[in-house]
Amino acid sequence: MIVFAIDPGNEQSAWCIMNDKYELLDFGKQPNREVMSILIGRLTDTETAVSLIDNVALERVASYGMPVGREVFETCEWIGRFAQEAEKKAKVSYVYRRDEKLYICYDSKAKDSNIRAALIERFAKHDFKNGRGTKKDPDYFYGVKADVWASIAIATTFLDMQKENAK
Repeated sequence: MIVFAIDPGNEQSAWCIMNDKYELLDFGKQPNREVMSILIGRLTDTETAVSLIDNVALERVASYGMPVGREVFETCEWIGRFAQEAEKKAKVSYVYRRDEKLYICYDSKAKDSNIRAALIERFAKHDFKNGRGTKKDPDYFYGVKADVWASIAIATTFLDMQKENAK
């Protein structure tokens, strides 16, 4: 199983491609139109053929009763656009931020820094400080920055949920 996970934004989205062995195959953060092109299969530099993707996991916006601005509604529109296109060739699933916190940190009050630390603890091989390693000795998260961490959390949560449901 290969999952294409998207952390959607109103203008740019972070994404990663991960297999069911939790191997990070490719990732990036690009303008939404470019992410859509990757999803469609028109634009990809990855060695993993987009046609092999059988699951798309999107982070879904949840309401907690707080007022939101235009950016949140535009992000919701992009979630719908990504889902509509992805359904043409893959199974689409949604992951809520709360699920990421619970599956990765076992705490619904976890912050981004807690999620990142838990991912490093789980996947890093030798660089347990930031999980990246160096150019000479790269670790699991080499090259990962900004919102790509969130897309990895989405993919990890999706795969964890799939394995739990299979039991």
